[in-house]
Amino acid sequence: MTVIAELPRVRSRARARVRPPEVAAAIVLGAVVLAAVAPQLLAPGDPLAVSPVDAFSPPGLAHPFGTDESGRGIWTRVVHGTGASLSIGAMATLIGTALGVVLGVAAGFGGGRLPGRIADAGVSRLLEVLFALPGLLLALVVIAFTGPGAVPATIAVGLATAPGYARIVRSQVVRVRRSAMVEAAVVLGRRPGTVLLRHVLPNALAPVVVLATLGLGQAVVWASSLSYLGLGAPPPAPEWGAMLSAGRTYSTTAWWMTVFPGLAVVVTAASATVLGRALARRGSELP
Repeated sequence: MTVIAELPRVRSRARARVRPPEVAAAIVLGAVVLAAVAPQLLAPGDPLAVSPVDAFSPPGLAHPFGTDESGRGIWTRVVHGTGASLSIGAMATLIGTALGVVLGVAAGFGGGRLPGRIADAGVSRLLEVLFALPGLLLALVVIAFTGPGAVPATIAVGLATAPGYARIVRSQVVRVRRSAMVEAAVVLGRRPGTVLLRHVLPNALAPVVVLATLGLGQAVVWASSLSYLGLGAPPPAPEWGAMLSAGRTYSTTAWWMTVFPGLAVVVTAASATVLGRALARRGSELP
């Protein structure tokens, strides 16, 4: 009997074990956040300072990632560009999740009443139209109206990611609204606002945190893509997508100008994805 009673505890410990890829992803994201908050600790130089005599220097002791056409250190620019790229991705994720929560709650909380059915039908049709367009194409449509720049790119990526969050939030709100807990609160005479704030939102928004972690990597990639196309941060700003765009002309002679900014985008997005999937796995294992 003692052995059988201990089995669940052993399984819970096994499930709580941290995997090496998750540790590596956490370390990488920690370094990315450090570079975004305090870039001078990792790269004390000026990312905009030019030195024509050092132009197109390959990676070496003086410049670990080489230099660009103006002699600016790629390592310094990659580190200092972390703040711009990460802030654009984080703000775009925040915009997308906030808008998704508003649309998802408006569609899923109405219940069987006529205003609720109208709101659900309207939001659902809007999401279907938005889902018909690929996310990056939708961001390009938004920028066509707002114009290029870092702020419009942030808004565009946020609006492009909102439909995915809205669909998940709606399904979660509908599931929680039909639960016995919410039905008991309604029978007890709780106001709709109280039911929404105390019962529905705390239980429906838990998956959104996991989705936002996954979406951060996607937002960083999309923001860098817009900058690569010349629609985001303008050169010579030390932003990863803008650096990729500036280095594509010299890709055959100075490969380091595109390889290292590209690696920064890929590693950051991959680390966010690994951590997001780890959170999702741990959430699904909870009793």
